[in-house]
Amino acid sequence: MSTSDFIFNGRAARVVFGAGSRVHIERELLALRAQKALILFGQEQLALGTAVADQLGSHAAGVFDRATMHVPAELVTEARAVATSLGADCLIAVGGGSAVGLAKAIALESGLPIIALPTTYAGSEMTPIFGVTEAGLKRTGTDLRVLPKTVIYDPELTVTLPVALSVTSGINAIAHAAEGLYSRDANPLTSLMAEEGISALSRSLPRIVSRPDDLSARSDALYGAWLCGAVLGSVGMALHHKLCHTLGGSFNLPHAPTHTIVLPHALAYNAEAAPDAMKRIARAVGHDNAAQGLYELSRANGAPIALKEIGMLESQLDRAADIACNNAYWNPRPLEREAIRTLLQRAFEGSAPQT
Repeated sequence: MSTSDFIFNGRAARVVFGAGSRVHIERELLALRAQKALILFGQEQLALGTAVADQLGSHAAGVFDRATMHVPAELVTEARAVATSLGADCLIAVGGGSAVGLAKAIALESGLPIIALPTTYAGSEMTPIFGVTEAGLKRTGTDLRVLPKTVIYDPELTVTLPVALSVTSGINAIAHAAEGLYSRDANPLTSLMAEEGISALSRSLPRIVSRPDDLSARSDALYGAWLCGAVLGSVGMALHHKLCHTLGGSFNLPHAPTHTIVLPHALAYNAEAAPDAMKRIARAVGHDNAAQGLYELSRANGAPIALKEIGMLESQLDRAADIACNNAYWNPRPLEREAIRTLLQRAFEGSAPQT
């Protein structure tokens, strides 16, 4: 690829960034010409979600407090019916990927605009990608109707994110940018954003581990997550994301830890097929090897490094490899079932990545 030969798909979204920026929720709601918002969140964000509803007063149509990971189809049907019955003309997602994912699934059918208040580093708020899990399989797709219209990045909302979740959420964000660097749709602009996003997260996560209330570190991490999410929203993903969707949707593994564990192994799998991307990732994490650098970042900061630590059974690895290879999709290295099975075995055991 040369700088004179690429396609860039920009995704229009309004970003409000800064400590305390949640005070602008009502202003942003009215800017969308909306009047009544349904506030979506999970139980872990009960206090914040309720506070947002209180802050909006008469502009809050109601709350739906059962957002959960992998966006179960039956929950989407229920939440959409609630939005309709309350006359909501806007959705406000408060939380991480679960809340944003639920809002997207509702918007896909209803067309309601979304305002996102991220409390993690997931990055879903910057993408037109949706996913819904039904009958043990996660169906994903892309539709501009689900891209949030406004994202309010308030670092203060991430200060209470537990350290362990901060690390896995941050490395989940790094995964978006890492795959973006070797994507078939990679271009100079998204590659700049990807490297900067990886760098911001890799330098801020150790600071958060040592001092969770460091607002400067939290701001740096949220900035990195924004950039990584924007990359995810602009280019296609490959093997890593396919594996993680398989493991999450079919085996109900937690989203961010799964990404954290699989990423070094997926990079090792693709290393020889994408050398330039690996150089940029390695430079961003301050290591001479991209896969090993991210493996060490996870391990040094207390993140899980083995699928067996988060609920995967060894007996499930064969089925996971089969599902991951079932549908053809682009990857810089061709999909090889036995090599992917070996990758999953190493990820299961927590072994260091191996090219």
